[in-house]
Amino acid sequence: MPSAQAITNGTNGLSLEDEDIDFTDIEQKYALRFDEGLDDVILVDGVPVINQSRQQRLFETIQKRFKSHAGIHVDLEGMHIPYGPDGESKGYIFIEMASPEDAALAIRLMDGYAFDKKHRFSVNRFTDVEKLANLSEEYVEPPEEEYKSKEHLRSWLSDYSGRDQLVICRGDDVQIAWHNKSSQPEVAHNRTRWTDSYVQWSPLGTFLATFRRQGIELWGGSSWDRFMRFAHPGARLVDFSPNEKYMVTWSHEPIQVPDNLPQGPQYFSAEDEGNRVAVWEVRTGHLLRTFPVQQDDSAGPGQLKGFSWPFLKWSGDDKYCARLTPGQQISVYELPSMGLLDKKSIKIEGVVDFEWCPLGDKDRDAIEAWGDGKNPPKGAKKPKDNTLVFWVPEVDNQPARVTVMSVPTREVLRSKNLFNVSDCKLHWHPQGDYLCVKVDRHTKTKKSVFCNLELFRMREKDLPVEVIELKDPLTAFAWEPQGSHFAVISSNDPALGAGAPGITVKTQLSFFHLHPKGDFRLLKTLDNKTCNTLFWSPKGRHIVVATLGSSQKFDLEWYDVDFAHEIRQGSASADPSEDVKLIGSGEHYGITDLEWDPSGRYVATSASVWRHSLENGFAIWDFKGAELQKHVQDKFKQILWRPRPRTMLSKEEQKKVRRNLREIGKAFEEEDAAEESNLALAHRELYQRVLNEWKTWRARSRAELEELRKEYGKESVANIPQKLEQEATEEVQEWVEEILEETEEVVV
Repeated sequence: MPSAQAITNGTNGLSLEDEDIDFTDIEQKYALRFDEGLDDVILVDGVPVINQSRQQRLFETIQKRFKSHAGIHVDLEGMHIPYGPDGESKGYIFIEMASPEDAALAIRLMDGYAFDKKHRFSVNRFTDVEKLANLSEEYVEPPEEEYKSKEHLRSWLSDYSGRDQLVICRGDDVQIAWHNKSSQPEVAHNRTRWTDSYVQWSPLGTFLATFRRQGIELWGGSSWDRFMRFAHPGARLVDFSPNEKYMVTWSHEPIQVPDNLPQGPQYFSAEDEGNRVAVWEVRTGHLLRTFPVQQDDSAGPGQLKGFSWPFLKWSGDDKYCARLTPGQQISVYELPSMGLLDKKSIKIEGVVDFEWCPLGDKDRDAIEAWGDGKNPPKGAKKPKDNTLVFWVPEVDNQPARVTVMSVPTREVLRSKNLFNVSDCKLHWHPQGDYLCVKVDRHTKTKKSVFCNLELFRMREKDLPVEVIELKDPLTAFAWEPQGSHFAVISSNDPALGAGAPGITVKTQLSFFHLHPKGDFRLLKTLDNKTCNTLFWSPKGRHIVVATLGSSQKFDLEWYDVDFAHEIRQGSASADPSEDVKLIGSGEHYGITDLEWDPSGRYVATSASVWRHSLENGFAIWDFKGAELQKHVQDKFKQILWRPRPRTMLSKEEQKKVRRNLREIGKAFEEEDAAEESNLALAHRELYQRVLNEWKTWRARSRAELEELRKEYGKESVANIPQKLEQEATEEVQEWVEEILEETEEVVV
């Protein structure tokens, strides 16, 4: 018997060994194509190593995790785990999903999921792994790509003059402009129809968000190229996390996923169908999760039930976001997985509202000093946990309650009972030092309303609470960003709450400060005002008080709450009320918006065509209320200062700048003077050039006229003024009477 099977051709009698036959074409024709039948199989790496006795328990645990975290049902029979010769598993598992769409969703939501402290899932499609397995083992050096330098997304901070930028929307035009103190904004970039509605800066000023019918686009860099596009059709609202890592979009239209939509981490899938809110990772453009928004048909067509913006509220370090289910719970999600913290919501019966504590400079310094926490430097203190506050109303015999909770431990740090409560508003100090709970309280007869301010000291042990009682309802409250003052606007005007559009209400403006003895006290109250809005300078100390939304009053007032600071030089004030001074006032007809620049040196006020069509445009003021520029523009829409990130100067460098501020300031004052001089010179040059052009035109016209008069035999033009002057000459006499002395006599 031959060692190999022989194939005999009956026609010509030829015999061939099968080793000599080339079956390549047949293998290629009948090769199994994994992309056609195994798209629903995924490979999950990072699974705990087990033996066969623990297989069932592991499968059930993985099934529960997929259900709770991603909302995907996995059949136990679709799980397969390979074992090695020693009887232990190899640390990965194959899962057959119900459909390729479920597989794509599992890859997006479960990749990177922390199964326990030692194991984190790495999820890939089985077909992708199989493709990698068939790669050639021979190393082929990849072609060298040409290096292309990328633009720095914060290049505007390197401006030599330290100028701030503005975005100005007018009609279909959007301009990015440099702010100049003495001249109109210098256009750095201009584009027509850049957005379909409005524009919005990210919190640190890195990106400019524009709105298109197809989705949201982010732009940045010196040339303003598109950084990322987020395919959320019809999106109308955008909200960024404090550190710009994540973004939330909302569209009034439910998400629809067509059959031909590409698959990938940056696209919607079948699981997102019908939802309206989407959470994205900014740097990668990946979609992290979507949420539904209930629609209340009884409230009218298109009305959304229980919807408020922002839909998600962010912790100061971007680690968590949370949303409120009114009356039921607060759901806290971990980033970037967007999975529920501890796999369950915080059940709070009757909860009305909540707010995260912002991170102050002290907290950020502690986070930077602590690092990753593995090898913290000696003496560094561990950063405190994130904190949120919520309140619940009175129910039956249970009083209303304000609670401060630590996250992720869910430890209650402080709780305060409140009585006769109509409503509460939560106001965190921007540095996280204090918390003010504005409590609207009613009398037992419920015929009148007054206000209490519950002030929590967040930096002190056990979070002590101080109460300030006010007689009248408050219409506005605002903390000083870099200090311990706060301002309130109150009113006892019967017209308050009437709801008539444009009505002017008489108000009182009050300033409070932290007394050296440690309690908050009233500093000064100003009566007979019409103001309704407070705008603190981002650097503190100065505040603009404005009247917005009125059809009769458009008042602006600038106050300095530490007027004698330089005179006192750190000593206590003899009369604290004298520290509050009105340093400037003005009026902007039709004002609709007001915003401080990041440095606290300038204020922009504007009248938008979105609100009315009367004298639209904007004005720039300094921090003392002096109007520097006024621009009236047709179809003006909005003006926004570009935010700045936190300074990178150390504490010592900042102190050095403050000590040498006068010397450093002289250089900038000289530059401002030179700019004004150059501007005036440019105006003089322009005037002289126009004057010379006019004189040249006049001389040329006279010469042409002289030639025409000679042609028709008329007298020269030069002789006409002399004749007119002779004919018009006349003598005019003027009599002047002067009284030298005047005497009065009484005649009897």
